[in-house]
Amino acid sequence: MESCRRTGLSGVLCSLSLLCVILDIQLDGVLGATHGEIEHHLEMGRKLLAAGQLAEALSHYHSAVEGDSKNYLTYYKRAAVFLAMGKSKSALPDLTRAIQLKPDFLAARLQRGNILLKQGNTQEAREDFEAVLQRSPDHEEAHDQLTKANELEELQEDAHAAYHQGDYSTTITVLERVIEISPWDPESRELRAECYIRMGDPQKAIQDLTPTTRLRNDNRAAFLKLSMLHYSLGEHHESLNHIRECLKLDQDDKECFSHYKQVKKLSKQLDSAEELIQEERYQNAIEKYESVMKTEPNVQYYTNLAKERICFCLVKVKLANEAIDVCSEAHQRDPRNANVLRDRAEAYILNQDYEKAVEDYQEAREFEGDNNEIREGLERAQKLLKISRKRDYYKILGVSRNANKQEIIKAYRKLAQQWHPDNFQSESEKKEAEKRFIDIASAKEVLTDPEMRQKFDAGEDPLDPENQQGGGGGQQGWPFHFNPFESGGSFHFKFQYN
Repeated sequence: MESCRRTGLSGVLCSLSLLCVILDIQLDGVLGATHGEIEHHLEMGRKLLAAGQLAEALSHYHSAVEGDSKNYLTYYKRAAVFLAMGKSKSALPDLTRAIQLKPDFLAARLQRGNILLKQGNTQEAREDFEAVLQRSPDHEEAHDQLTKANELEELQEDAHAAYHQGDYSTTITVLERVIEISPWDPESRELRAECYIRMGDPQKAIQDLTPTTRLRNDNRAAFLKLSMLHYSLGEHHESLNHIRECLKLDQDDKECFSHYKQVKKLSKQLDSAEELIQEERYQNAIEKYESVMKTEPNVQYYTNLAKERICFCLVKVKLANEAIDVCSEAHQRDPRNANVLRDRAEAYILNQDYEKAVEDYQEAREFEGDNNEIREGLERAQKLLKISRKRDYYKILGVSRNANKQEIIKAYRKLAQQWHPDNFQSESEKKEAEKRFIDIASAKEVLTDPEMRQKFDAGEDPLDPENQQGGGGGQQGWPFHFNPFESGGSFHFKFQYN
């Protein structure tokens, strides 16, 4: 205060003056500490970057930039970390700030030009390369990159011209070189994807569109198109994932929300149908797949899938004729579908049409030769065909392959009474009746015994001498372990109808 009186300052002004002096002293202390911290962050950032610990390095460079926003090198180094992390869009603002702070910083201009070139921005990239060459005319990399920028501009024009002429093949060829020079340009990938779509190759279109969702901010159009492409290919789960990404960007997007409702409904029906099949609720699964065809009648994949799975379910519930009809329609829609051929073969087996079953399994094997299920099915169908040419116990009793025990016994009783040898007078008629009666009794024994019936259904005749242990010994086929017809003509038949 004494100094204030000497200088003639008023009390208020003197107090303010003293406060400023105190603040300057404190600020100098803070700035000195901050400078040391900045150097520490820069050093740690450099070491971590060299060690490949990019996230930790970036954190230190963030702190360095916050501590000194006027140091062009700090921005440049942070840009280098962003580039090492694959975040070129984040690196650009730092490189631009470094150039603003030091316009003759050629390394930053060259790096920014390279990024702009990879993004397909030929005009701004050319400006950076020309700026480098103005200050350093012999700069080899800048010269090469400027040549590429000029080449890219010409290629971009050629690609668009070919596309507008409807020459999609040429457009794709030109764009291969365009994308080689500018891999971060979403527009070139989107254009090539459109060409693939028009040429009927949605898978390649998906490969091009997928990276554009990251290359372009808020790329709802790409998410929607990806969802629709996956949907058209029958990949409903992938379709649902992409359309959800669109709605994350804007939950009120009308196009995305409309498509989302359709995909969600169909996907739920398809998942539910497969769950019902896993639970062996085949009739319910059939109804669910019929709903699928109503929900999406315009995309062929889903109708084909529904027909295929309904065919499978009808076989499982042993509705042979209905299965053959649906399987045949599914086969007509998708002739190379081995699953449909397999299921129709099983339906033919249910109908005891073994020749057609063998034909279907053989055709299925042409498409999926390594499939064990098809190989085993073919072997079984061939065995059944071989047996049927000898004797088919189902045909002998006149019952279907899915007949239950009660139906089998009922058929046996009727035929046993009809073909009882005592009902016939002449020797020739008795001989024929004996043969038929033995077959009827054999059929009843095999088909009412679960283990023997299972063997027969698998293509093996359990009463065939060739299948008995020890080869073909004595006469086989008479189920009661002796042949009553060997006792002489006076034998009277006694058997139980059970």
